[in-house]
Amino acid sequence: MNGFRRPSWWALLLTVAGALLFLRLGVWQLHRADFKESLLRRYAAAETAAPQDFAKVAATPPADSFPRVQVHGRYLADRLYLLDNPKHDERGGVEVFAPFELAGHAPLLLVDLGFLPGSGNGKTPQLPPLPSTPVALHGLYVPPPPTGFEMGGNALARQTHWPKQSIYLAMGQVAADLGRPLYPRVLALDADASSIYAREHTLDLSMPPARHRAYAFQWFAFAVAAVVILLVLHRKRPPRGR
Repeated sequence: MNGFRRPSWWALLLTVAGALLFLRLGVWQLHRADFKESLLRRYAAAETAAPQDFAKVAATPPADSFPRVQVHGRYLADRLYLLDNPKHDERGGVEVFAPFELAGHAPLLLVDLGFLPGSGNGKTPQLPPLPSTPVALHGLYVPPPPTGFEMGGNALARQTHWPKQSIYLAMGQVAADLGRPLYPRVLALDADASSIYAREHTLDLSMPPARHRAYAFQWFAFAVAAVVILLVLHRKRPPRGR
């Protein structure tokens, strides 16, 4: 290394510590990408799995899987909730949720009936009636829709008639609105060609695997940049002539 000056101990220590930190963060992002891909594969495989006993997973669902279950009970058909945050249709629309009562159980199960496309006029789509008699449902037991900051606070508490509409659907707010506890997850019903609802459920990840890999590349680039900066700052300069 005749073309470089010996760096000071603090400059070398700072560069090594920074490069190791960046490399560690990059590897962590790669591990997160692999984990998210594994979740997506398990979610896709669960859609064709045989239904299992809901009682085994109702209160404590596995964190890294999405059981396909079958439940028996009846809808609270006059207590519908509309999630006004459409992602399926450029004309707008709502995701429709209905509380479902299991015989002999106090908690209610929130059922994702599916997406109801809009007509493009800004009005709420016409909701088809739900059966008033006991029914058997089957679908994936999945985490509830993600929530965020809602201007004005709890929109459900300000509405006096159902169906109630909101841009976010927090499970705690729904439980307080119904005056009944809710199971921690939502039942996303299986696709049904005869249903008016669009049921193309996907796992809603805040950050997909591709973005994790992009961040990993960024952290690795920072590690390389730290070493390059050290070399540039300690490169020997030719003596200036008179």
